[in-house]
Amino acid sequence: MAFEGLTQRLQGVFDRLGRRGRISEKDVREAMREVQLALLEADVNYRVVKDFVKKVTERAVGASVLQSLTPAQQVIKIVNEEMVELLGAHNAKLGVSPKLPTIIMLCGLQGAGKTTFAAKLALHLKKQGKKPLLAACDVYRPAAIEQLKVVGGQAGVPVYEEGQGKPLVIAEHALAECRRMLYDTLILDTAGRLHIDDALMEELEGLKKKLQPFEILLAVDAMTGQDAVNSAKAFDERLGMTGVVLTKLDGDTRGGAALSVRAVTGKPIKFASTGEKLDAMEPFHPDRMASRILGMGDVMTLIERAQVAYDEKQAAELERKLKKTGFTLEDFLQQMAQMKKMGGIQEILGMLPGLPKGQMPEVDEKQMARTEAIVLSMTRQEREHPEIMGASRKKRVAAGSGTTVQEVNRLLRQFEQAQQMFKQFGRRAGKRRGLPF
Repeated sequence: MAFEGLTQRLQGVFDRLGRRGRISEKDVREAMREVQLALLEADVNYRVVKDFVKKVTERAVGASVLQSLTPAQQVIKIVNEEMVELLGAHNAKLGVSPKLPTIIMLCGLQGAGKTTFAAKLALHLKKQGKKPLLAACDVYRPAAIEQLKVVGGQAGVPVYEEGQGKPLVIAEHALAECRRMLYDTLILDTAGRLHIDDALMEELEGLKKKLQPFEILLAVDAMTGQDAVNSAKAFDERLGMTGVVLTKLDGDTRGGAALSVRAVTGKPIKFASTGEKLDAMEPFHPDRMASRILGMGDVMTLIERAQVAYDEKQAAELERKLKKTGFTLEDFLQQMAQMKKMGGIQEILGMLPGLPKGQMPEVDEKQMARTEAIVLSMTRQEREHPEIMGASRKKRVAAGSGTTVQEVNRLLRQFEQAQQMFKQFGRRAGKRRGLPF
């Protein structure tokens, strides 16, 4: 997961600081040297690290901090506040042009995940009630147009393309199509290169001059560290971009790009891509990202994901069933599907505060998949009434799920124990509320 190494290093620094009780200026400066080393190892820009540590140290060695009852917590609070400021202080929303359609030009180096992000952004806008159109302006990379058509189709968003034509002509025709069909947003998926060159920049400058996009967003691969920051600076100098989108934050990234790009370019990070699925993208909130990096969790994002994943009617029906008839394997299947929508159990645990990264319980996702396969291999009647599962049924389910009869038996025993627990919980809740059951 993103920032895992940095988070563990910073938590170790703060744990040692907390064990000291009262701390001196020397303790603070030693801790800040460790923080500086951790940030440099995470590939954060040297100047950014130097300024960050200087600001934190100046605030942390003040008398009000060192003489407080909880000096270590005060230092952590200062680090958190300065990290939020480093990441941009506030959530920067996507702009909307007063004259429709709003034109958004996506640019970036090849391999940054720009084309997939274009579809993610289109889906995000569609969920907000917008009517976006994707334009295939990358005519150089093999299969780029086909890739955009595939991901656009998955998002349910139309794609305008003219094959291997001229990008500027394609973009102009896409804009005309936007106006004709009353699309309110045009997203241009432009060509990337393996490195920045004049031909790429001149093409992008031509698109900017002709179409005058309201937003110019740079897709930055969070796994590339300082290379991403250097390219972001070059793009900004030539195009005057309006924002950055971080891709591949779900990978094994050290976090350097995320912590450097805002400070180096001065441009806000607007979105973060957190997975391969098209809905695995979220608006970038500096305060929430800082909390994740410092191991404080991200409860607000967790709540927002839960609101999207969980249907109120389903939740009410589940509560009613728990009180009356108990939890069934059909309910269990629905809960697993909703957990997946929220990003999976391991990711959810990572957003909970108070769970140090090194002590976080490991969830065996493969075992969860096997459990799901067993339940899916049952008929609806068997899920609702697992007590009817005899030897022949168990053998059929084991064969259908690629597991063993022993595994099926283990799941049924565990589920029976869970059912008893839910029934007891329901009776206690009913007595407390004066309900007649």
